[in-house]
Amino acid sequence: MIMKQHRKKQIFAITVALLVGLIACQPTPESATKSPGSSQSTELGLPGKGVKVRPAAGVTATGQFISEILRIGLEKLGYEVEELKQLNTTTLFLALDNDEIDVAPSLEKMSANFFEKAGGEKKLERVGIFADGDILQGYLIDKKTADRYKITNLVQLKDPKLAKLFDSDGDGKANLTGCNPGFACELVIDYHLKVYGLENTVKQDKGELEILKADIIARYQQGKPVLYNNWNLDWLTSVLQTGKDVVWLEVPFTSLPGEKGKEVTQKDTTVGGKNLGFAVDKGRIVASRQFLSANPAAKRWFELVRVPLEDFITQEKLAHEGKNRPKDIRRHAEEWVKNHQALVDGWLEEARIAPKSF
Repeated sequence: MIMKQHRKKQIFAITVALLVGLIACQPTPESATKSPGSSQSTELGLPGKGVKVRPAAGVTATGQFISEILRIGLEKLGYEVEELKQLNTTTLFLALDNDEIDVAPSLEKMSANFFEKAGGEKKLERVGIFADGDILQGYLIDKKTADRYKITNLVQLKDPKLAKLFDSDGDGKANLTGCNPGFACELVIDYHLKVYGLENTVKQDKGELEILKADIIARYQQGKPVLYNNWNLDWLTSVLQTGKDVVWLEVPFTSLPGEKGKEVTQKDTTVGGKNLGFAVDKGRIVASRQFLSANPAAKRWFELVRVPLEDFITQEKLAHEGKNRPKDIRRHAEEWVKNHQALVDGWLEEARIAPKSF
């Protein structure tokens, strides 16, 4: 009897010891949060913990706005995100090529030559379509002048008499309001003036976009002819409305600079039966392949984010009204995220569970 009781006590002691050992082997909440690379860290929704991201954008409000939305999401995924660098197209792709930045928004067609020079698909990758709609760009003039002189095609400005209608500095040439130096559109406009034989009668006015656009509006309000390059995400489209105040000009044929420009056909540049000279474009996120491969959560986030065109135009308007400081645009991005919280949360949830590719 005594032997049986002794044996039972031994079995009980062994069982207790085993249970204590098993409990001791379980991770505590504290230990689960201390290892950034662990599966527990991912379960907590921070797959980017311990990883720095270096973002950049162009100097337009549109580029900065989408970049701030991307930054907000990256921060929620646990990434350590640096302040946004503002660069023109030339400098932005040079920075990507030199591994000075990791990610930036761009226009797929417009920046194609820059993309190739920065290493192309061997080094970079385009992901997602951040603008929910086609991005159009081309040349416009005021409707009153177009109707009076029957101007429908940019090449008609070879005629010195017609070109002089748009001369704002007295040199006899038409002043075509263009782009900031270093922008992709600056190079395309100069190229067009050459290939369409317009260099003797038309010149591109380059400079700060907001100053250039203010001049367009002032001239229009004074009843003077205006000639300018623009895209459909610009706030100017809500002031000078296409079809009512201004009209698109056609170009005589499709021709774009660089090796990638040779791939663009007339079909790619035609909208509503008009050849606008610029390829119908998509807003894409461009990033280094190395970064995307190592950060599947960030890649999936870039793939999912999409903003309606009208929201970009609203942002451009706010910037035009003086709310254009980095902290203003960051605040607008935070407001956009808050107003689309359920949608954004769904994107983030999907990004958190993105599988690694290695």
